[in-house]
Amino acid sequence: MKFPNVEEITSKEFAQLLLDSGKPRPLVLDARSQTEYAVSHIETATQIDPLIPDLAVLSTVPKDNLIVVYCSVGYRSAKLAHQLNETGVKYIYNLSGGIFQWANEGKLIFRHNQPTQVVHPYNAIWGKLLKARYHALED
Repeated sequence: MKFPNVEEITSKEFAQLLLDSGKPRPLVLDARSQTEYAVSHIETATQIDPLIPDLAVLSTVPKDNLIVVYCSVGYRSAKLAHQLNETGVKYIYNLSGGIFQWANEGKLIFRHNQPTQVVHPYNAIWGKLLKARYHALED
């Protein structure tokens, strides 16, 4: 299922946006599970449950603030972005390729405010989209 009303932002565009100190920082939402988020996430991201999103986090930012949502590859975040669009959120973008692409391109990811090199692979099938060197080892 596609979400035609959801706009995408590339990892390159998103990285530039995060570096632009002249603009307000976007609200970054991680639409993965708490377990996945705990392994690693994009630096300023707030975890939001993709199944039952707590929209209270949106009350902390101005209505015209840019919001970027991501997940592993982009499906859960596109679905969440679609839901947020339906509630009237204006400037929302889905990170194309998700955190897998972000990590595969060598961009910074964090665990407990420290840079890390690993990402939760989600599952064996989807994990194939993540370069092996970035896979978190299962406990």
